[in-house]
Amino acid sequence: MRFVDVNPFFFPYKGGIERRMDDLAKRLAERGHEVTILTARLPGTAEEEVAESGYRIVRVKSRFLNVYNPPYVSSSGVLEALKSLDADVVNYNYRWAPSWNKDLARYRGPKLFTVHNMWNEGIGLQAKASSINDRRFMKNVLPSFGHIVCVSRHVQDATVALGYPREMTSFVPCCLSEEPAPNESPEGDYILSLGRIVKTKGLRYMVEAMKDVDSKLVICGKGPETKRLQRQIASSGLQDKVEMRGFVSEEEKSRLMDGCRLFVMPSLFESFGLAAIELMSHGRPIVCTNVNGLPDTVGDGGITVDPADPKALAEAMNRLLGDEDLRKDMGRKALEHARSYSYDRFIGKYEGILEAVAKGETPDPD
Repeated sequence: MRFVDVNPFFFPYKGGIERRMDDLAKRLAERGHEVTILTARLPGTAEEEVAESGYRIVRVKSRFLNVYNPPYVSSSGVLEALKSLDADVVNYNYRWAPSWNKDLARYRGPKLFTVHNMWNEGIGLQAKASSINDRRFMKNVLPSFGHIVCVSRHVQDATVALGYPREMTSFVPCCLSEEPAPNESPEGDYILSLGRIVKTKGLRYMVEAMKDVDSKLVICGKGPETKRLQRQIASSGLQDKVEMRGFVSEEEKSRLMDGCRLFVMPSLFESFGLAAIELMSHGRPIVCTNVNGLPDTVGDGGITVDPADPKALAEAMNRLLGDEDLRKDMGRKALEHARSYSYDRFIGKYEGILEAVAKGETPDPD
């Protein structure tokens, strides 16, 4: 099978979508399929290369406008590239790039779309823009696809609620890139937060909660809300309790996850929560919000609270900090739950979906 996975962003840009694409491409290539990633050409990248794991990367000419994270991208030649690749089946992963949406809608080969983010996701003006974009996408682009893959059951239910037949959808979650290694590091003296610094992650409520938590908080990541969060930390007098480290290497991130006492994820929207299972794989519990697909992802490996509630966040963090037995028990459950998110469990199902769509058939029901 010749499979083309499409997204305007790919390595060296690293996010949840890009990691999933890499993980699936590796495994499909190992199973004997010819896999190509079609993406935008980031500055400093080659037009074409072959990854170490055997799949091909093709990049089209593109322009980027850094007004958000990820930036706005406009590309040319997407449709022509798709036709030249002559795939048996194509998967598309994005819906906020009009130039890509237009060419994917015009492409007439077998194709499916993967929903990675909640529909109409956003806050304030971002929410309005997201809603407008999603309405256009659902009207002009999505009807041209033969099937829809959803990264969580919640996203699947939300997609069905919008009027799409359930048999047109399938659930294939994000998973760990590899089996987690044992975490033998002792607990440190800090709470950890990882991810993009954007409004939808609800970080300002976490910072507000730290007024009532006797611990240090380390925040890692970058994004458009960085300066606003720094001002909040300073105005609240929390400089000695809250540290913003910005972008950290994979090695540093792993070390921080090994040594933290717990992880906080105060998201306002979260279709799945890849960062949650990544942290849980280090055997540490989570305090998170009960939004969208996050409670299913976390399971009994943490404590869930209502979103935008600093008091509830503080109470949950203090509960775990003050009870070592509970913290360790939830950490063990977190690790066990994280291990259930293995691509070995789902790659066969995903392969079957691709093969069915390639033949114009309906994939087996979930």
